[in-house]
Amino acid sequence: MKKYFIPFCLLASIIMSCSKDEYIDVLTGDEQEIANQETNDADDVTSENLELNDANLILPSTPFNYANIAIPNFFLDNDVQQEDNTPNNNPITDNGATLGRVLFYDTKLSLNNTISCASCHIQENGFSDPNALSTGFDGELTSRNSMGLANARFYENGRFFWDERAATLETQTLIPIQDLVEMGMTLEDLEIKLAQEDYYSTLFTNAFGNATVTSERIALALSQFIRSMVSFESKFDEGLAQTNINNDFPNFTASENRGKDLFMSNQTRCFDCHATNVFVGDAARNNGLDATITDPGVGGITGNNNDLGEFKVPSLRNIALTAPYMHDGRFATLAEVIEHYDNGVQNNPNLDNRLTQGNNVRRLNLSNADKQALVDFLNTLTDEAFITDEKYSDPFLE
Repeated sequence: MKKYFIPFCLLASIIMSCSKDEYIDVLTGDEQEIANQETNDADDVTSENLELNDANLILPSTPFNYANIAIPNFFLDNDVQQEDNTPNNNPITDNGATLGRVLFYDTKLSLNNTISCASCHIQENGFSDPNALSTGFDGELTSRNSMGLANARFYENGRFFWDERAATLETQTLIPIQDLVEMGMTLEDLEIKLAQEDYYSTLFTNAFGNATVTSERIALALSQFIRSMVSFESKFDEGLAQTNINNDFPNFTASENRGKDLFMSNQTRCFDCHATNVFVGDAARNNGLDATITDPGVGGITGNNNDLGEFKVPSLRNIALTAPYMHDGRFATLAEVIEHYDNGVQNNPNLDNRLTQGNNVRRLNLSNADKQALVDFLNTLTDEAFITDEKYSDPFLE
């Protein structure tokens, strides 16, 4: 049974794109078999990498370690490994994630060479966007906020986007590229475009054994890079390495320890919606943002009225960096988020039962000191090493 920690369905801001348009599905049926073959080809790649000679790219001669990151046991305790959504046909490889890193930062993935994945997922902001809505290639705004990407690999049901319309990360990665607001490309045009770049000839060969550019390979490489983004070096982790989660952390202030206790208490039941040491949800939830639902969320995808107003519950790692919050970026600060769960939850037919008491909304009745303590605790989830790590940074010269 999972152990849960953190504030009530605090819908932090992983892109996972923001608009609600329909797109072609990828990596299903015959295409999945193609992806399996791509992975088999990658397994056969020689250990001798081709040398990349491009003045616009700064990459190490030996790839960074993405495949075998030394994740400490204390981080993996509490069922974290059970949350891992890495598929058997797309394990992380150093060369695959290196290709993914270049793709992630390359503006050539957009129609007019102005927008990359990193345009809406900024490393210093926990790979989120500091704006409520992101700006696409032609200046239009997306319909939802860009999530942070830290620990995207840890979400057991494996679905992505706020409305969970993508069944896998591999499927998700190609949708923003085709979005008419975000990047505006077709997959066919993208393949032709990238095949004309010499550096991709080298990078695809190192990752997959030959220079052929396919949308399936693009999806596999981007997914490897994103899944390699594991954040486990925060102040919270320093405390967890020293003692049990139920004890006071010796490196915490009194307020931070109070916030940790509240976070896991029956008074707040924050742990009911944010599970394990990655503080991630188990399914989409309706967290009472509106009495009258203005964005259908999951219900807009499933067509089920019982799903209306439900949204993915992402990891709270680096949450202090990913403001503004919720799917529409309505809350500017963590204090506003805590205030919402304390006394601002709106009743509606689909409100998650963990936010109800009888037929009414459950109120937390927190003191001002307790509200601040929760904010202080959430700030301990910031990982400075992660947001400054070169292997996740922009490899292109300015």
